Amino acid sequence: MPMIRLTSPVGSLTEQGRRSVQQDLAAVLLRWEGAPDTAFFRAQAWSYLVELPEGAQVTAEDDAPRFLVDVTVPEGALSERRRAGLVEEVTHTVLNAAGLGPDEALRVWVLVHEQADGTWGAGGSVVRHADLVALAKGRRNDA
Repeated sequence: MPMIRLTSPVGSLTEQGRRSVQQDLAAVLLRWEGAPDTAFFRAQAWSYLVELPEGAQVTAEDDAPRFLVDVTVPEGALSERRRAGLVEEVTHTVLNAAGLGPDEALRVWVLVHEQADGTWGAGGSVVRHADLVALAKGRRNDA
C-alpha cells in the first residue's frame, strides 16, 4: 500500500493548498501506481503533511521554502514511466498547493522509496506485491 509524506515549512502552502494537498497527493500516487479507484484502495493510500517550524529549513543560499516529498511503494509497483509521471505530477501538485509556478520546480524534491517485497506489513501480516495485484484484480492470494 502506498504512502506519501510532504515535508514543508509552516506557512509555505496556501490556505486552500493546505486543506487539499494530502488527498490530492494520495490520488496522484494511486493513479500512477495503477491502483483501482475504490474506497478500499483510497483508504490504504496514507498521506502525511509534516510542517517544519519557522527557520527549520534553509539552504546555503536562502530561506525560500523547499518541499520534500517521500513516496513509499512496494517494490515493483512503479515502472520507469510511471515513476517519472509520478514525480512530475507530484511536483506540480505541491507547486499548486504553495501557489508557485512551474519555474519554481527545483524547490520540490521527490524521493521514491521502493519497499522490498516481504518487508511491508499491515493488519498483523506481511503484505506482498503479488497480494496487492491480486486484490486489485478482485481476488486475494491466501496461499
